[in-house]
Amino acid sequence: MTVYTPRRAARVLLVDAAGRVLLFHGFDPARPGHRYWFTPGGGLDAAESSAAGAARELAEETGLRIAPAELGEPVWSDTTEFPFDGNFYRQEQDFFLLRVPSWQVDTIGFNDIEQRSIAGHRWWPPAELAASGERYYPPDLLARLLPPAAEPSC
Repeated sequence: MTVYTPRRAARVLLVDAAGRVLLFHGFDPARPGHRYWFTPGGGLDAAESSAAGAARELAEETGLRIAPAELGEPVWSDTTEFPFDGNFYRQEQDFFLLRVPSWQVDTIGFNDIEQRSIAGHRWWPPAELAASGERYYPPDLLARLLPPAAEPSC
């Protein structure tokens, strides 16, 4: 029986003026061959609000400093279960959408585990990510970023 450690997290869909989303390319240190793309964000401190945690994580991981209020309300929330570095987590997470004209990512604030498990970053056009065959999380990311397909007319 797998025992999951509960975790609260906040993540940011950082989208630039060209409609590209910033994703980090990482891997699980316990499974280095399992590579994937993921949004900025991470675990919340004990009494931290989702918006405060998202703003803190954004500053640490990208160098972009904003007030939590600039994030508004989460655009969606979900719960996910995953292994990482030999542990299993059940993570309740909120996602915030933040649009910026552009941003030069600065990863100087990465903590030790981020330095050891993140290989790079990229601004992805959603259609290019969809066609790439790359693994990304959350799996419904593109459904959240791409406009719904037009309904066929009768």
